[in-house]
Amino acid sequence: MRRGAGDELLLFNGRDGEFSAQIETVGRSLATLRVRQLARAQGEEPDLWLAFALLKRDATDLVVQKATELGAAELHPVITARCNTHRMNADRLTAIAVEAAEQSERLTVPILHPPQPLASLLAGWPPERRLFTAIERSTAPGMPSARGSRGVLVGPEGGFAPAELDLLRAHSFVTSVSLGPHVLRAETACIAGLALLQAADCR
Repeated sequence: MRRGAGDELLLFNGRDGEFSAQIETVGRSLATLRVRQLARAQGEEPDLWLAFALLKRDATDLVVQKATELGAAELHPVITARCNTHRMNADRLTAIAVEAAEQSERLTVPILHPPQPLASLLAGWPPERRLFTAIERSTAPGMPSARGSRGVLVGPEGGFAPAELDLLRAHSFVTSVSLGPHVLRAETACIAGLALLQAADCR
């Protein structure tokens, strides 16, 4: 928005790496650029998914922003019994994810799925992908050191309803975990869960 003809910038499309480019023309709704050379090759990223109960707008915005910075490959908003809302603005959240990817110098943008009920998420979840579910006020162990395809599920403020906990326990790919001794806000739990899940790739 603040650049003009002759300025240089970096481009990425999520597939082919990062390229240096120069702005040739700038109009009201269109700009033309000359792509020059590869500046950074596309690297392999952790295969982390985040599933989270929909929160109020500002909290959901924060979750999408920080999940992008932490390298989540896919974001799965979930509708649960204790959700504060059942709606989200996909265009707004996609724009937040793009901006967060640019800010963190990430070369991909996470896939944002439409909201779905918890039962639908579990029915369509790949059984080979472990799903670590953050359960507050439980005696579950901490996040294990896991690699490969995996995901974390965070419930709403107030936690999962008893029937939802029974549903989660019925799936063999679900592992209950604790994120620490304190009860976290849902958006904080999303950030903490992803950070702990990502830590295995840094060891």
